[in-house]
Amino acid sequence: MAMSEKKQKEQTLDNQTIVNEDLDTAEISATQHQPETDASQAEVQTGEVNLLAEIEKLKEEVNQKNDLLLRKSAEFENMRKRVERERYMTIQLSKVEALNDFLPINDDLLRTLDSSKNLSIDENFLKGVQLVAEKFENVLLKNGIEKINEIHVPFDVNLHEALMKQPSPNADIPSGTVLQVFEPGYKMGERVVRHAKVIVSE
Repeated sequence: MAMSEKKQKEQTLDNQTIVNEDLDTAEISATQHQPETDASQAEVQTGEVNLLAEIEKLKEEVNQKNDLLLRKSAEFENMRKRVERERYMTIQLSKVEALNDFLPINDDLLRTLDSSKNLSIDENFLKGVQLVAEKFENVLLKNGIEKINEIHVPFDVNLHEALMKQPSPNADIPSGTVLQVFEPGYKMGERVVRHAKVIVSE
C-alpha cells in the first residue's frame, strides 16, 4: 500500500513538472511573438498616419479646385455682364446714329406743318404730311426718345443751346429762362442726343 502511494506521488510530481514545462514553453513562445505584435501595431499606426495625410492632401486639392471653379465662374459672369453692357451700348449708339440721320427730316416736316397754317394748301396733302410727322413721333417714343421743347423752364447747358438772349416780355419771368424753342432737342434716357436750340431771357 505504501508502495502504491509512493508511485502515485511520483506520478503527480511528474505531471506537475510536465505542466510547469508546458507553461514555461508557452511563456517563452509568447515572449518570442511579442516583437511581431508590436511591429504589426506600428505598421497599422503608420498606415493610419499615411491615410490621414492622404485625406488631408485630397481635401486641400478639393478646396483648390473649388476656389478655381469659383474664380472661373466669377470671371465668366463678369465677362457676360461686360458683353451685355457693350451690346446694349452698341445698340444705343446705333439708335443715336440713325436718329441723327432722321432728325433733320423730322425738323423739315414740323416746319412744313407750322408754315402751312397761314397758307392755303390742299387739306388732304396737309393731312398726309401730318400723318408722316405723327408716325415719326411714335417711332421716337417707341425707342425711348424724349423731346426737349419745354418753354418757361430754367436754361440748362446739359439740355439747351442758347442761340440768343433777349429781354423777358414779362417781369415775372426771371433771367435765364427759356422763352422760345427754335429747334427741339432729343434725349434717350439720360443721354442727350441733340441739345434744344433756344432763346433765353436776359
